[in-house]
Amino acid sequence: MSFEDDDMYDDDVNTDNIYLTFSIEKEEYALYVHNVIEIVKLQKIIPVPDVVEYITGVINLRGKVIPVMDIRKRFKLPTVEYSDRTIIIVLEFENVFTGIAVDKVNDVIEILPANIQPPSQYSNDNGVVKGMGKKDEKALIILDISFLLNSKKNFAELQK
Repeated sequence: MSFEDDDMYDDDVNTDNIYLTFSIEKEEYALYVHNVIEIVKLQKIIPVPDVVEYITGVINLRGKVIPVMDIRKRFKLPTVEYSDRTIIIVLEFENVFTGIAVDKVNDVIEILPANIQPPSQYSNDNGVVKGMGKKDEKALIILDISFLLNSKKNFAELQK
């Protein structure tokens, strides 16, 4: 049977449960794929004064100025020097574009709501962790974009 003959394959692909996964050190994180605009290799980051400490600067992506967040600094993890393996995931939230520097992009996967548990009882209310997801034998930390990018006004100012 070909895909064209099967009614379940159509142009309207449902991405409601689709996540992009990436790694920082040995931990694996997931972001809702609807917020992911692009994945780019590390490029020249221009430092910007007077921004929050986890914004390393901005990149020029085809004429658009994109602030870059060091996810390690955002999570208060030990920092490492960027290398040619560092990846920038460009996200969009409420019409503001932000890049996040990560160690490695892993995969695009489906995580069904039944496989997502709420954040730990010890997490901050309204924190960056939206939940803990399970896919096969993997445990993933699902991030809440709205809280990850909670300095929206700072990012918007950089894009003017």
